[in-house]
Amino acid sequence: MEHIFWFIDLFLHLDKHLGTAISFFGVWTYAILFLIIFCETGLVVTPLLPGDSLLFAAGTLAAISSLDKWYLFGSLTFAAILGDTVNYWIGNLIGPRVFTSNTSLFFNKKHLIRSHNFYEKYGGKTIIIARFMPIIRTFAPFVAGIAKMTYTKFLLYNIVGGILWVSVCVFSGYYFGNIPFIKRNFTIVIFVIIFISLIPIISEFLRHKYGKRETDEV
Repeated sequence: MEHIFWFIDLFLHLDKHLGTAISFFGVWTYAILFLIIFCETGLVVTPLLPGDSLLFAAGTLAAISSLDKWYLFGSLTFAAILGDTVNYWIGNLIGPRVFTSNTSLFFNKKHLIRSHNFYEKYGGKTIIIARFMPIIRTFAPFVAGIAKMTYTKFLLYNIVGGILWVSVCVFSGYYFGNIPFIKRNFTIVIFVIIFISLIPIISEFLRHKYGKRETDEV
């Protein structure tokens, strides 16, 4: 239970925790951020790691010169692209054999099915769109690998999506994160970021649930 509370606190106070990491680890903070973004995008067992909110928080600290915005942009873009690439090849080689449970938190086949349906609906653009959607972001490249999507095509979407995702989140934090109102209400801002990123997933779930119910009634 303590670990859960710590994880929630980490999410809600990313700016403070990241500031502490910078004062303690110095330049190695870039490596820590790289590792988190790589794992969040590249390993299907770590979809709950902070993504959008972490990039935003890093951008706010870059604005006060605690971090360099261009080092952040370059290293984290590379981490995001590399993560999706690794995830693609894991899916390509392992396939759906791992996701067989209906109760597992990480290996739940519902995650795989949801990502597959999203991928079927939006095609290759899923790789770009999914960058801004937690959980789907982690599973989309995995599903692309399972579907044997042409790697050169995947790589193009991967690069474009990685650049867009990191630049939007980091530079939003850089230019807006230190506005007094946002700084005073950083926890609320994190909630808003998480909520906005979940809107497509929620709307898709509601559409599927109630759309199916209406079809059954007819």
